[in-house]
Amino acid sequence: MSTLETVAASGAPAGTSPDHGPATALGGARVARDVPVPAGFDMRRHLSGIGSRMAGPANVILQLSWPGVGYGVMNSRVHDGSAMLHPIKRARTTFTYLAVSMLGTDEDRTAFRKAVNGQHAQVVSTPDEPVQYRAMDPRLQLWVAACLYYGTVDMIEKMHGPLDEQTADALYAHCARFGTSLQVPAEMWPQDRAAFAEYWEEGLKEVHIDPDVRDFLLRLTTLQNFPRRMRRLAPFNVFVTTGFLPQEFREQMGLPWNEEMQARFDKLMRRLGRIERALPTQARIFPFNVLLANMRRRLRTGKALV
Repeated sequence: MSTLETVAASGAPAGTSPDHGPATALGGARVARDVPVPAGFDMRRHLSGIGSRMAGPANVILQLSWPGVGYGVMNSRVHDGSAMLHPIKRARTTFTYLAVSMLGTDEDRTAFRKAVNGQHAQVVSTPDEPVQYRAMDPRLQLWVAACLYYGTVDMIEKMHGPLDEQTADALYAHCARFGTSLQVPAEMWPQDRAAFAEYWEEGLKEVHIDPDVRDFLLRLTTLQNFPRRMRRLAPFNVFVTTGFLPQEFREQMGLPWNEEMQARFDKLMRRLGRIERALPTQARIFPFNVLLANMRRRLRTGKALV
């Protein structure tokens, strides 16, 4: 029996031990949790607080376009993490996860993984639901991680222009942590950017936003989960969200788009890129730096991380 088969037989996700730590191969060697990243790569140069807030709602749509993810989030019985009931807390937890994944140490990610696992373990479909799902499923988590990577590159290039090949390869390796920080083993992450492009094209074949999920996503996009005074921002949020969506997702969401809107969106992204490039690092990566510090403080004082 192979190492991965041994782990699978134990009931733990592939690439982890039964308690969700790094797997140990036969003979005692530890299986690497993460994809190797070229020395000297600094993720802080590519994090964007402005861009993440702009592109975040569109990325949620990408992630939830797979029915298993969409129904899992929409029907989750973990109500204290619901985006509809507790949008501020949900946003804080999500952005903290991004901060821990991209900037955190191994210790940070291990601690946050355990906290998130406690929530994810409760997200399981019931027999009478139209779609079966399990939040701990590495295959679903890989799609979510792929959407986060896709969105990261898309955001960077819309705001700052194309990445050079060396930087793009290093960024791709680092962004594997969107998945490996949870249940996705390193060997599941497509080997390189060409392999990722193939994975993405195959993943698009499973995209299906049915009316129930579409209604749920439109309520989020139009800020129906926020107090009434904040809903005045809904038209802008819908515009920016639609701008970040690939055309096939706009069509499934029923969101109109035309050349004039595209020109306005491109102009806005270029302007935000100029503003961001003028900021010092700590301002540019806010709120990720603050959220990571807050997570570490909570960990030291024994407070809940999610």
